[in-house]
Amino acid sequence: MTKKEYKFNPTTLAYEPVRRPERLGRYLLVRRLLLFFIAAAVVNIVYSYEYYSPKTRAIERTTREVAHQYDILSAKVGNLGSKVAELRQRDNDVYRPLFGADTLSLAGIYTPFGEGFYGQFAEDYQSPARDLWLSLDEQTRLLYRQSISLDDLQVLSKDKEKMAASIPAIWPINKKDLKGPIGAYGRRLHPIYKRYIMHKGIDFGGRKGNPIYATGNGKVVHSEKGLRRKGYGQMLVIDHGFGYKTRYAHLSERLVKVGQEVKRGELIGYMGSTGGSTGPHLHYEVIYMGNNVDPINYFRRDMSEEEFERIIESAKATTFETLDSNNESLTQE
Repeated sequence: MTKKEYKFNPTTLAYEPVRRPERLGRYLLVRRLLLFFIAAAVVNIVYSYEYYSPKTRAIERTTREVAHQYDILSAKVGNLGSKVAELRQRDNDVYRPLFGADTLSLAGIYTPFGEGFYGQFAEDYQSPARDLWLSLDEQTRLLYRQSISLDDLQVLSKDKEKMAASIPAIWPINKKDLKGPIGAYGRRLHPIYKRYIMHKGIDFGGRKGNPIYATGNGKVVHSEKGLRRKGYGQMLVIDHGFGYKTRYAHLSERLVKVGQEVKRGELIGYMGSTGGSTGPHLHYEVIYMGNNVDPINYFRRDMSEEEFERIIESAKATTFETLDSNNESLTQE
């Protein structure tokens, strides 16, 4: 109840109620109401900081649980990434080399999905959930790659015995027939032409008629007489499977035909000096997955470590062949 104010009236010699203007009364009422609401707001803010409602406690508890679960999930994704990386390392450095297989390559396997794939996270580049999605997708792609690789290795493991007999791992000539050093593989300064050329195989010097042997099980896929004084001359190519082929060039005689199956150590021809050759020798190549590789690296199974090192040291450029004698392509076979 509003307390009335009184004022002494000297005319009537009495105290009379003070009459305030109506506008002033409304102002005072509004001021009181504003002060009340301000006080209520201050009390609410103080209460909110000092005391939690049941709903506030529930929200905070749920937030903590979600953050904890996110941390656990993030740790598991990180651990998954470590395991996948370990599997990939063992696959590339242990399992595939064991079977003579190249590193598996799948187009697009390392390319992340487009931004539109992540929907609500596409525009939020700072979202932890988006980073987790990206990591999970990456591990999923790498696991898929690993599954394909293991499928390949499973097939190779079934043919391991056949593969061991097929890899070109013995000398193509009798070592006692070797005359002079082995002609080195790779780019070399040709002693006659004084320019660097690529020598795709190695050369074994000897005598005309020395026996030539298949260095692994396989099938003859190419046989030709060749040109008289150019190229490989009389030549054989054997497909051993598992990505391997071998070439035997400058022969004086071929004893096997295209389509014929041969065994490791089987006599397939005789040494000669046909084609672009300056003297009796065997030009021998190993082709793996369409690319020439150093045949010397495949002789370890057939010799001691000391003998292998001596071969490496003694290998050098020889003058058995002319410049264009081993520059023909295997794509014609």
